[in-house]
Amino acid sequence: MKQFIYRINGQEYIVAVNKMDNDLAEVAVNGTNYKVELVNNEEEVTLVTRPAAKAPAAAASAPKVTASAPTKPAGGGGAGSVKSPLPGIIIDVLVNEGDEVKKGQTVVMLEAMKMENAIQATQDGKVTGIHVAKGDSVLEGVALVTIG
Repeated sequence: MKQFIYRINGQEYIVAVNKMDNDLAEVAVNGTNYKVELVNNEEEVTLVTRPAAKAPAAAASAPKVTASAPTKPAGGGGAGSVKSPLPGIIIDVLVNEGDEVKKGQTVVMLEAMKMENAIQATQDGKVTGIHVAKGDSVLEGVALVTIG
């Protein structure tokens, strides 16, 4: 098994090639398995299958992908970002900007690998920024909420 580290928009991804069979490969990206097909001899790959995700009730438009840190600066001293621990889809934001939160309080619900994950505040304080919305796809390490 070969492992590679790729950096996309400042975020690092660990890619492991688990199995190679002619033009098909099984790879794991940060622990999520994919089957990919070799498109040409320059080793460009295309996604053949991906993990199943719950289909939205009304697929009016594709969710945006948040791939970088928020553009709003974090609040002053003691401000902290609550970051996504893994890639997934935001299913609910449970706080509003200006809300007071306690360390351990659930601030965002994230669906990843068919499981709901309660993302909790990392500190006591006031919510100074919300960087995602319901339906957004996020990558691991992306700031979801800022607490100051």
